[in-house]
Amino acid sequence: MREAKKKIAVPSTGLSADMPTVQGATYNLLRRLGLTTIFGNPGSTEEPFLKNFPEDFQYVLGLQEASVVAMADGFSQATNKPVLVNLHTSAGTGNAMGNIMTAYLNKTPLIITAGQQTRAMILFEPMLTNRDETMLARPWVKWAYQPVRAQDVPAAIMRAYAIAVQPPSGPVYLSIPLDDWDRPSLGEAVARTVSSRYAPDPDRISLFAQRIHKSKNPALVYGQEIDRSGGWDAGITFAEQLQAPVFFPPLPDRASFPQTHPQFRGVLPIAIDPLSKRLRGHDLIIVIGAPVFRYYPYIEGDYLPPGAELIQIVSDPAEAGAAAVGDSLLSDARLALEALIHLVPKKKTRSLPAPLHVVSKLPSSPNDPLTAREAFAALSELRPDEAILVNESPSNGEDVIRYWPIVRPESYFSFASGGLGWGAPAAVGMALAQKKTGSGRPVVAFIGDGALQYSIQCLYSAAQLKLKVIFIIPWNQEYAILKEFAVLEDTPNVPGLDLPGLDIVSAAKGFGCTSVLTKTKEEIKEAFGAALCADGPTVIVIPVAHEDRPLAPPISD
Repeated sequence: MREAKKKIAVPSTGLSADMPTVQGATYNLLRRLGLTTIFGNPGSTEEPFLKNFPEDFQYVLGLQEASVVAMADGFSQATNKPVLVNLHTSAGTGNAMGNIMTAYLNKTPLIITAGQQTRAMILFEPMLTNRDETMLARPWVKWAYQPVRAQDVPAAIMRAYAIAVQPPSGPVYLSIPLDDWDRPSLGEAVARTVSSRYAPDPDRISLFAQRIHKSKNPALVYGQEIDRSGGWDAGITFAEQLQAPVFFPPLPDRASFPQTHPQFRGVLPIAIDPLSKRLRGHDLIIVIGAPVFRYYPYIEGDYLPPGAELIQIVSDPAEAGAAAVGDSLLSDARLALEALIHLVPKKKTRSLPAPLHVVSKLPSSPNDPLTAREAFAALSELRPDEAILVNESPSNGEDVIRYWPIVRPESYFSFASGGLGWGAPAAVGMALAQKKTGSGRPVVAFIGDGALQYSIQCLYSAAQLKLKVIFIIPWNQEYAILKEFAVLEDTPNVPGLDLPGLDIVSAAKGFGCTSVLTKTKEEIKEAFGAALCADGPTVIVIPVAHEDRPLAPPISD
């Protein structure tokens, strides 16, 4: 009878008894794809995938799924490779959604897997069922799917990988029933390669080159895709060849041009009218690798100054379609820049723009408490040239990049979504990448005291992994950026904008980090110097003064 049952069972599924399980075939595929570092927070629906975890893989534990996704995001951006994330069914996906949205807007290729209930029970929706399993992650993933058969799991992961890395890159989502992993597979999965960039249409880029050559006073706007594509050198060459000023787009999440370069002219304002006025006098705005534009808040005005036209080169068709103004061309930023270098003759008659002096004078006698500018200036005196900067200090973000100018590629990272809680765990992921690759670059994260609370659990991961990451916490005990919005929006007496009672030093120590409160420039420099020499994470809390600053300052003539 036993033999008869075996003969009946195998033909009914079309499987061979010596085939590897779905779990075994999946891990073999992940090895071939280089996805051996997995970020997650395990749950009961994920344990069948994680059982007998292979020794050649690393599981990076985050204590909450929002931190898990952001750590993976930072790791992916720092390594320029896709990363596998493992979430706990719909509950974990819900926790992670804010940073899944950020990963989508950051264009980070994450292969997100989430456990699902046993197939035999899905119909009855027991506890922890991922109901309408592809719905929750949308619209913030490029593709969402639950395999129809257990045997399709490895091939679905291969498809997810291919979709995630192709431009525009971004996260994908797979829901996988927990009983799929022990099923016999169809054999080893087929591993495929796909392109991660594409070149511009020759005719259209020639047309753009003609418009650039004819322009009397062009302005360049260099976006985050230049840094992602490895286009720094090409961007510098083209800017110097064109002899045009270079701006960063509003709310940049990466830096794509050295901020100490004499042609750098700063970050464009985040609202329509101030941005247009900032570009007055230019007849052609050349946006490369960025949306047109990332506005917030709404300040009515003309999208472009009088007499100006705009052309955009971007890899994302959605961003090209969403532009409020201008003509677009789809291309990898680096490939487009390299083409323009050959197509646009060097400008001989245009003089270089005057250098932009962005650092304001500091008071001769320090304030008490220090202003954010004074604190950041003290830190900059000890700044390592190779440091990576992560910025999630909304009210002080402009001061951060003024006193910590970026001068080399892949050195500045922020978040494209506006949703807090990404920066601190992303810094942890970036620090892990430096440790695994042996680059040794220190990661310095400027995180607002309010922003830190969204994903403070990441401090535990940093401590357990003994990562060289330094968290700088400007402690103003308020949501200062929201107070600035309250002035702009004329909304007085909004509750919940003050944050008294946060003991960040004690909380950080509780997670296992070295943590210190610093009040003077000397204390800041001493703590920062010690942190740069430490083997693990350090949290430096700096009380900073409240400042009333306009969110959208007037543009002077």
